[in-house]
Amino acid sequence: MVSRGIEIDELDKLILSELSKDSTKGYTKIAENLQRSHTTIKKHIDRLVNKGIIKKYTIEIDYEKLGYDIIAIIEISISQGKLIEFEEIIARHPNVFGVWDVTGDYDALVLVRFKTRKELSELIKIILGSGYVIRTNTHVVLNPMKDGTDYGKIVEFEKQNITTEDILKFLKTSEDIH
Repeated sequence: MVSRGIEIDELDKLILSELSKDSTKGYTKIAENLQRSHTTIKKHIDRLVNKGIIKKYTIEIDYEKLGYDIIAIIEISISQGKLIEFEEIIARHPNVFGVWDVTGDYDALVLVRFKTRKELSELIKIILGSGYVIRTNTHVVLNPMKDGTDYGKIVEFEKQNITTEDILKFLKTSEDIH
């Protein structure tokens, strides 16, 4: 397996898997689940924090229940030399949940959530009028099927030398699907 990034051991991976499912778990509960000592778990978590692997502890919010049920992905072509400047500005908008440089026909992808179509429309007009943008293409999400990742499953796949076909077979038989 080709590996990039900071090296971590198997216990670190197990701890990250536990925390990715529920970041409110304390050292004692994680230690109990992994059958390790509280002190060992604390040392590993402290090291993961110090290395910058664990950036923060957070919660998962159901934004639809709060009325933010309009999700859109905006593809943006940006004037030459203005990509970083534009991305830094748009990333400050409170309804922007993600900003990425991309390859292909567009330069950036912006993920947004709004309560109304009018709010989305206003942001798109602001983007187009910014002077940085050549064109946009907006996709409104109809049904979010997955939002987030499960680190434990990533680790499970990395441990095996599997192909795309193997992944498809695994997904067809996975407990999560039944």
